[in-house]
Amino acid sequence: MPTAETTVQACPECEGQVGVESEVRAGEIVECPECAAELEVVGVAPVLLALAPEADEDWGE
Repeated sequence: MPTAETTVQACPECEGQVGVESEVRAGEIVECPECAAELEVVGVAPVLLALAPEADEDWGE
């Protein structure tokens, strides 16, 4: 059974190293192990990470 390869990218928040599997898809959320920032995969060839947008509160509206 083949295993997925992992690439290492820099966290846009703290510049820490974030391991991302090669089978990741655009739009997935990964977490930085150093600063716990939620990061969105915005590109897959090559893998590009950006800070994930914060969920807006709807406050029952």
